[in-house]
Amino acid sequence: MENLDKAVSKPIKHWAPDDQPREKMMRKGAAALSNSELLAILIGSGRKEKSAIDISKEILRMGNDNLNELGKLSLKSFQKIKGIGLARAVAIAAALELGRRRNSADLIEKISVKNSGEVARYLQVMLKDYRHEVFAVLYLNRANKVRNFEIVSQGGMTGTVADPRVILKRALEEEATSIILCHNHPSGNLKPSRADKELTIKIKQAASYLDIIVLDHIIVSEEGYFSFADEGLI
Repeated sequence: MENLDKAVSKPIKHWAPDDQPREKMMRKGAAALSNSELLAILIGSGRKEKSAIDISKEILRMGNDNLNELGKLSLKSFQKIKGIGLARAVAIAAALELGRRRNSADLIEKISVKNSGEVARYLQVMLKDYRHEVFAVLYLNRANKVRNFEIVSQGGMTGTVADPRVILKRALEEEATSIILCHNHPSGNLKPSRADKELTIKIKQAASYLDIIVLDHIIVSEEGYFSFADEGLI
């Protein structure tokens, strides 16, 4: 088998079959491929002086060779690499989003709304790629099962504004009997602001007129979480 480090100086089509990412995946399965080889399949081809593998390694370095960090990059960030246009940047972002959703799919089935920690772990997966603040809602049915998760507003690095009317309209559409409010703090500081507390009270009061219960408001960051319910604030 041709050594992979030597092969990258030539176009992929000239590599030994076992070293070509697509052929390698068909023969050995996706698990046998490195991250750069999987990215190379998405990219499809390189440019004159660099193979798709070379470009993939450049992309991975942008995220410090960490897929979680890579998932936080914007389309414009990917396009800074020569050979990555909008179409390829979108394909990469879509693949990363699919991976994130796959990770969260099993979690949502196991969520116990009686346990703020389990809900918080799910929210950390769903919101970890956002470098700015977002406000989201979990809509639950009568059996306290999650019907839907939805981001209802996005803001800047320090805050976002959520409209109670939008939240409650969606709750009625989902036929939700209870909701869990949530947002992230990219800074890592989990202490709720005065605005966070006021908004929670406002939504809880409005929801009560529709017989919808606000079970909790959870703030998450990569470092941990803060539960309004656990702290007696709701």
